[in-house]
Amino acid sequence: MQFRKYQATGNDFILIDNRKGDVIFKDKEIRRLCDRRFGIGGDGLILLNRSDRYDFEMQYYNSDGSSDAMCGNGGRCIAAFAYHLDMISDVCSFKAFDGPHYAEIVKREADKVVVKLSIKNCEFPLQFAGQEFFIDSGAPHFVIFSENVQDLDVVQLGLKHSNDSRLPCRSNVNFAVVEDGFLSARTFERGVEDETLSCGTGVTATALAYAAAFLPKQENGKIKISTRGGDLTVYFTKTDTGFENIWLEGAVEFLFSGTIL
Repeated sequence: MQFRKYQATGNDFILIDNRKGDVIFKDKEIRRLCDRRFGIGGDGLILLNRSDRYDFEMQYYNSDGSSDAMCGNGGRCIAAFAYHLDMISDVCSFKAFDGPHYAEIVKREADKVVVKLSIKNCEFPLQFAGQEFFIDSGAPHFVIFSENVQDLDVVQLGLKHSNDSRLPCRSNVNFAVVEDGFLSARTFERGVEDETLSCGTGVTATALAYAAAFLPKQENGKIKISTRGGDLTVYFTKTDTGFENIWLEGAVEFLFSGTIL
């Protein structure tokens, strides 16, 4: 089986061209392929499938084999993958777990491209006591603003907070801080059960929670967020009920290709 490996601000994925429809995985096979010692290694695995209505379909799996949410960085990677396969030029549309998405290649540089990805409309986040929020940005996210995120044990705290009884479902957990006007975030991802260097839907959720809580009068926003894997930018328009015209932008890099038995 041939594959390509991509990373988007440190969030890395195995991508497979499955337009013939002959690749079907069991959970244990996905876990082996994503294992960093016994397989290729990755935070997730993505199949590019045929679609009659869109340019392609994105079938995403977490590294544990689960597939119950959208992946923002994965969506940016599959757009770059389709571009490198000469399936698209600058723009594309594709279907994912949470519905249709659109992507644009806004910059090219050797094996790196900058991809701008549409995110589904979001309602205003639920706010709990203190600066804690829940929002679904294609995947469920619990956003916690703190005075310091660099010294946190994100894995242990993430495991604890992902099952918070106030949440409607088990969620990813984002720890965010605002320092000197700059927003930084670290994310525990369910399905990976670990901290990832960045999370696209998590960064989006963090930006929208920040806009709802701290920028009440700002209708059109552009928020840059730093993660351990790099910087991402979230664009949005605020409405009476939530957010629309949401876009996630950042770099994507092709790492290597190969064949695995």
